[in-house]
Amino acid sequence: MFFPGKQTKRVKPWFEADGDNTLRLNYNLSEHSVVVDLGGYKGQWASDIYGMYRCNVFVFEPARKFFHLLCNRFAKNDNIKIFNYALGNKNDTELIFMNADSSSTIKMEGTPEEITFKRFDETMKELGIGHIDLIKINIEGGEYDLLDYLIETGWTNKIDNIQVQFHDFFPNAQERMRKIQTLLGSSHFLTYQFEFVWENWQRKSF
Repeated sequence: MFFPGKQTKRVKPWFEADGDNTLRLNYNLSEHSVVVDLGGYKGQWASDIYGMYRCNVFVFEPARKFFHLLCNRFAKNDNIKIFNYALGNKNDTELIFMNADSSSTIKMEGTPEEITFKRFDETMKELGIGHIDLIKINIEGGEYDLLDYLIETGWTNKIDNIQVQFHDFFPNAQERMRKIQTLLGSSHFLTYQFEFVWENWQRKSF
């Protein structure tokens, strides 16, 4: 995988720590745990986390190509549920620009496709989810508005671990990220941080 410019320096320590196979998977989970995967892509993380803990995984992937891939991959696994929409702060439709694992509604590179957004809190209520043990957020710039909304609605207090990848191509990314991190710090603490690569926030009362 190619990483341009300064991102190469950022990911080097992550790869040296083998973070994808260690930090992103090492959690206090069980078969009763609820895991939410935002940005399912091809499903490798969902597969790995389920393989370790046999937990209940809810995967949200708005792009049709990857949604169908996920449905086929997990067709025989009733504990991994796939949804063909994104979660955010509104009920709406937007264009996503398809570009493999960099597909984004923010970075307009690739082939456009209309996708559906549903409000996070309404969707959790519909699914009967009142508590999340682990949420993974890799939504190519959408993490800023989503996390602001989760903080505003108090949903962060119902999430034990928030694993997020911030993206630096978002307008005022550094400023937005620092503000969110400060707000998260009132209820959560960092367990690991590789800036603009991956970081995890664990609830203090967890």
